[in-house]
Amino acid sequence: MSSPLGKFWTVANLLSMLRAALAIPVTYLILTNGPIHWILGLILAAVLTDWFDGHLARWSHTVSDWGKVLDPLADKIAALAVSVALVIRGSLPAWFIGFVLVRDVVIVLGGVLIARRTGQVMMSIWWGKLGVTALAMTILAALLQADPPVLRFCIWLTFVLMLYAFVRYGLRFRRVWNAGWTPARGGPDPESSSSVSTLKQQTG
Repeated sequence: MSSPLGKFWTVANLLSMLRAALAIPVTYLILTNGPIHWILGLILAAVLTDWFDGHLARWSHTVSDWGKVLDPLADKIAALAVSVALVIRGSLPAWFIGFVLVRDVVIVLGGVLIARRTGQVMMSIWWGKLGVTALAMTILAALLQADPPVLRFCIWLTFVLMLYAFVRYGLRFRRVWNAGWTPARGGPDPESSSSVSTLKQQTG
């Protein structure tokens, strides 16, 4: 019996799960003040899996709703695990990670509600991806013990970007919830990162 979310055991999905698993040794090394080159190497490996999983899924024609769930979930698990370790170590403020955690929980719950209502899994929006990228840069700055003004700039820039993305997610949730959006009825979701890429290809 096939899953309603499509095929689970694909190479792309395994890469997403590997990215989440890499958070375990990275977190341990941060908490124990392990070698920075090992920490950065494992983070680089996680970043590469993030780049390859989506491209591999499209190249191998194995894109599934499982992938749409696992990819952002792996991002959130890895980013939050490392961020919490940095808070415990005293490199990042607790309020910042608290905001990221609450935001992500609300977005995940909203995605579950939309999936139940429409039967579709919504993809991450472009602003969400940008916010995650900014969070990664903030984590990197904290790991490298950047000067306090630089780290504060990274923290507040990330906060603003992730807050704006959260507002956009909220607006999309309201629009989709009220319209009962499905691909057959409403076409591609204009906020999704994949739709943004398609639009760019069509316009130039």
